[in-house]
Amino acid sequence: MKFILRMLVSAVAIFGVAYLSNQALLTVDQFWPSAVLAAVVLAVVNAVVRPIAKALALPITLLTLGLFSLVVNAGMLYLVAAVVTGVHTTGFLNTVLAALIISIVNAVASSLIDKE
Repeated sequence: MKFILRMLVSAVAIFGVAYLSNQALLTVDQFWPSAVLAAVVLAVVNAVVRPIAKALALPITLLTLGLFSLVVNAGMLYLVAAVVTGVHTTGFLNTVLAALIISIVNAVASSLIDKE
C-alpha cells in the first residue's frame, strides 16, 4: 500500500512541477497516462539504474562534495523522459531543477508516509 501511495505522490510531483512551472521545467502532456507512467518508470530507474550510476559517479561526487548527485538525479529524469512518451525535458538546468523539486517532494512525502 505504501508503494502505491509513493507512486501517486511521485506522479503528482511530476505533474505538479510541469503544471506550476507552466511547462517550463518539464513538459507533461496528460496527467493520467503520462505522469503516472513516468512515476512508475522513475521508481524502476531509481531502483535499477541509479545505484549503478551513483557508484560510477562516486569519485566526482566526492570531489564536488555531493553536488554531482543532482546531475545523477537529472540524468534519471532524462532517462524517464526518453522512455515515456508524453514527458519531455526542456534543457539541462531546467531538468536539474525539476529533479531537485521532485526529489524534495518525494523525500517529504516518504517521511510522512513512513510515520504512519
